[in-house]
Amino acid sequence: MIELIPETYLAPLDLFAIFGRVAPLRVDLGCGDGDLLCELARRYPQKIFLGIDKMAGRVAKASRKAVALENVRVLNVESSYAVRYLLPEGSVETFYLLFPDPWPKRRHHGRRIVQPGFLNSIGRALQPGGSIHLATDDFDYFQQMQQVASSIDKLECIMHSSFEKDGGIPQTKFERRFREQGAPIYKLALRKISPVT
Repeated sequence: MIELIPETYLAPLDLFAIFGRVAPLRVDLGCGDGDLLCELARRYPQKIFLGIDKMAGRVAKASRKAVALENVRVLNVESSYAVRYLLPEGSVETFYLLFPDPWPKRRHHGRRIVQPGFLNSIGRALQPGGSIHLATDDFDYFQQMQQVASSIDKLECIMHSSFEKDGGIPQTKFERRFREQGAPIYKLALRKISPVT
């Protein structure tokens, strides 16, 4: 079974029990229909992948696409909750948060997922040197992402070329659509840094 149903939503996930092996964990936040998640899992069979989405229909679709992949599980829960409460500290090698809802109206900006509390939780869940890759087509949201990221001590901005590391990140449906429309794509990669001792 690909869709993951935890025994409890109040304790960190037991990744060994879920995947049956120890391997670097990559997490696709808001995995949608699972296209990106499955493509990454096929490219890197030595790693384990967790897709997270709050929409049950998307989780079902992603699970169907991933059924032949032994290194993929999909979790139906809100992304920020999963990062804060369900992912063990220092367990994640890479997060992907690509084209989250930009909530373009000013009065809705508080609903954007990239907030200080969220990035602090990302920093806690990342292993040392781990990274999060962010992408949006909304320039205002991109500026907010940069501003929020600059306020988080445990994360540093790394070169945008990091998106090309390991062969790059496959384009999502959103990215293909935006590029076809001629819309600019803004990308940001952050890495967890070790505290100064």
